[in-house]
Amino acid sequence: MTLQLALFPLSQMILPGGRMRLRIFEPRYQRLVREAAADKRPFASALLNPYVAAQHPDRICTIATLVHIIDFTQLEDGLLGITIEGKSRVKIIERWQEPDQLHIANVELLDDWPMLPLDENYTAIKQALEHVYQDNPELASLYHDQGSITDAAALAKRWLEILTIPAPLKQQLHNATSAEPALAVLAQWLADEAETTN
Repeated sequence: MTLQLALFPLSQMILPGGRMRLRIFEPRYQRLVREAAADKRPFASALLNPYVAAQHPDRICTIATLVHIIDFTQLEDGLLGITIEGKSRVKIIERWQEPDQLHIANVELLDDWPMLPLDENYTAIKQALEHVYQDNPELASLYHDQGSITDAAALAKRWLEILTIPAPLKQQLHNATSAEPALAVLAQWLADEAETTN
């Protein structure tokens, strides 16, 4: 199934089930929000690749996430704030810009990662994420209504959204058909971190 939507390019990644707060100040993204709120055109969050020039065709990664707005707020500086939630992975087939430079794309919907049991193999990864949430209550507050993570695929998604790794690697892991490659990278990262601190 092909779908036309607007793109919100970001330096951060959001995956299905993830949540993110955004400040909206550019006119093109104000229009994006208005159209999405009026059910005129959905939008997706797309990861920027900082390793290529702004006009390079690979500047916007081709695997993005269809999102929807779950909250609006007026920020202290008077700007519009929104909270978005990831709904589905999409693959960008064709991309162009409208006169105000808003990116538009035809996309194909992709299947979400299958659920994986959260067994003892992933205990360290889950505990590390819980520590991140304890140290960053604003991040944790995004998920206050969801309870604890009970699925290893969801665990991998939340880590990919916050972990500082190169955008091409994030894109490669996002493009995988399951969470297992991401979980393997996370396990190795935690092992390297433990070795560094010992």
